[in-house]
Amino acid sequence: MQPQPAFLLHKRPYRETSALVELLTLDHGRVRAVAQGVQRPGSRSRSQMQPFAPLHITWQGERELKRLRLVESRGTAAMLVGEGLLCGLYANELLTRLLPVEFAVPEVFAFYTSLLADLVRPAGRAPGLRRLEVALLDALDAAPRFCGPAGEALDPQARYQYDANSRGFVSAARGIDGRTLRLLSHSDWSEPGLAGVAKAVNRAALAALLGDRPLRSRELMQTMAQRRRAQ
Repeated sequence: MQPQPAFLLHKRPYRETSALVELLTLDHGRVRAVAQGVQRPGSRSRSQMQPFAPLHITWQGERELKRLRLVESRGTAAMLVGEGLLCGLYANELLTRLLPVEFAVPEVFAFYTSLLADLVRPAGRAPGLRRLEVALLDALDAAPRFCGPAGEALDPQARYQYDANSRGFVSAARGIDGRTLRLLSHSDWSEPGLAGVAKAVNRAALAALLGDRPLRSRELMQTMAQRRRAQ
């Protein structure tokens, strides 16, 4: 096979010197594989296979769990620290949890690549994460429909909350106003006050897919926020 552009999403030790890895690839989506010898001291692949580092990879195998054959660097890793690092871990965990194995999502790969550059800048983090979340929801055919449950238009003066069953919005006394949701439907996040609404809507749509098991990265973000407030 031709080398695939890829990023490491998750890695855990396997046997003595190997690792089980989850990778996001351009043409094959999420790939699960054994990286043999990657934990061995002095292994070149060990230094290359790091989170947020662009890779070229090849693999063998017809089953779900592949065997990596080639691992090469295709650039330097994004240097993420603090909040930027937590946002990157959140993106990796989200893709690992929700993407089916070997489900091609080139648009998600493109937005993930852009996100890594966005995470270096504080101002770019929230918009970059929202774009990735929307691309993921679109790929899974789970994106919010900015209309009522039966497809009816939203009243700009009314208030609504997200309904996971219809993926639309139902009336709610303390919900989001229809005008804001209309702006959000056009991804017009530059309007004042839309950042928090976009986050809330995406989180509601993702919660329906994630189920009851919480994201560890989100818990880490909340812990960091609590520590900042306590200082």
